Amino acid sequence: MSKPKTNTLYEKSIELRQRFDEEIRNFSDGLWNYCRYLTGSPWDGEDLYQETMLKALGGLYTRWHPVNLKSYLYRTATNAWIDYCRREKRNLGVLVEAEEPTEEFVDTHNIEEALEKLYELFTPRQTAVFLLMEVFQFKAEEVANIVKTTPGAVYAATNRMKKKLKKIEFETHKPQSKDSPQKSKIIQAYLNAFNRGDLEGMLSLISDYPHYEASLGFVEVNKEEMRNGSLMYGLPGHRAIECMLWGKAVIVVLADSDQGPLIHDIQYQEVENNKIVYHRSFFFRKEFILAASKELGYAAQLNKPPLNWVDK
Repeated sequence: MSKPKTNTLYEKSIELRQRFDEEIRNFSDGLWNYCRYLTGSPWDGEDLYQETMLKALGGLYTRWHPVNLKSYLYRTATNAWIDYCRREKRNLGVLVEAEEPTEEFVDTHNIEEALEKLYELFTPRQTAVFLLMEVFQFKAEEVANIVKTTPGAVYAATNRMKKKLKKIEFETHKPQSKDSPQKSKIIQAYLNAFNRGDLEGMLSLISDYPHYEASLGFVEVNKEEMRNGSLMYGLPGHRAIECMLWGKAVIVVLADSDQGPLIHDIQYQEVENNKIVYHRSFFFRKEFILAASKELGYAAQLNKPPLNWVDK
């Protein structure tokens, strides 16, 4: 029996992924923000966004009829989050139809602060309804279909939520932080090797069988794959610094430019037994890096081969 030719499947999957990315590029930023506010965290939102992309692309073959991609993606994200909350035994909430006076969601306070509080104040289904209806401008019938309720319940839920939000005091701004966290000796050694351009020194700090991932880009699971794959041309020659991003210690890779330093990549690593066993890069994650650039106060590098995010 001949072995399956995985290379052919790989090439076809890459072609399909590229076409898929092109089709959704006009609403991918909105979808990322939806995932962020739905989960109450940029980090959890990023994970949900990635899960949504993989599930949506993998599930297209089950749709026998033409698909509205935007609704399909928001439905996939909502279902994935509801499923997660159900597994965690979180109260999903019941959406009840009732006569509620119409409320306006006015910007008497910082809107982003209000949106980031939805996770704490409301159930997962309520949060989904509010975001879809009030922020991303879906019709009540579309929202009802996505969260599996009725249009009347959608209207009632959003009005009750707006009434509650009006009574809450929010901060008017959040301080941005570039403070460097205290890193382990291994991570500090990794950072020093990276900044020296010392590829072998960096590799010596990594386990022989790490999980070396660039999210939604590639995964490598041993040093041979790394040497012959993502690191075959060596290190990029950029400067890396330590920062706190949304409460997590990360390494930010900066590329010099005429406009000043630009965010080339964001990474974090996990260490066990004095070796890096997990490395995650967000090099390919446009929506994540653009949001992080606002938080950190550095502009993002939009043209970095093989990626060009200019005017996209």
